[in-house]
Amino acid sequence: MARLSKTAIAVAASAAAAVLAGCDRGQPEPQPTPAPTPVPKPVADPLPPPYEPPAPGEPGGLPDDRTPISEAPFTPQSPNGAGNVVQTYYALVEAGKYADAYALWSDSGRASGTDAAAFADRYRGYREFHANIGRPGRIEGAAGSLYIEIPVQEYGRAASGEPFNRLGQVTLRRVNDVPGSTDEQRQWRIAKIETKPAP
Repeated sequence: MARLSKTAIAVAASAAAAVLAGCDRGQPEPQPTPAPTPVPKPVADPLPPPYEPPAPGEPGGLPDDRTPISEAPFTPQSPNGAGNVVQTYYALVEAGKYADAYALWSDSGRASGTDAAAFADRYRGYREFHANIGRPGRIEGAAGSLYIEIPVQEYGRAASGEPFNRLGQVTLRRVNDVPGSTDEQRQWRIAKIETKPAP
């Protein structure tokens, strides 16, 4: 077998290296995968601030009655007792306790003109709902029943965020203290609420 000279071996090695280098140049180097572009999250519409209603004495507000309210204890059947029922009613509505508020209507809630489920849906349609209560009026009697009217200002924001401000009256009724009446019938209960947008 013929021996290759050192020069021939070096030439062959150089040729092989050139071939391998050519093969390497024929294949592009892999490029790094770019990171995905982050998708910006939608920004929620900022909630509007709580609606501040007109104060008593201002246009659109309750009457500015500055007569001092008696701090003496009152009975549930008194005018202040009726006012307490109205305050409790709107506090329950504001807290989302619609079943308890419904129970403060006469005839076990039926005087509201709807059932308990529809009553709750009515108030769920508001983003916020509040009320200011005025001074109770005089107790009037008719056909074995007693009635009293209390001024009210309902205000807040609808589900759309639009503010509302309504003025009106809450009429409460209870049975006079006649024989055969039940304790529930002798309690002040809401007979009707009539409000309209304030001018």
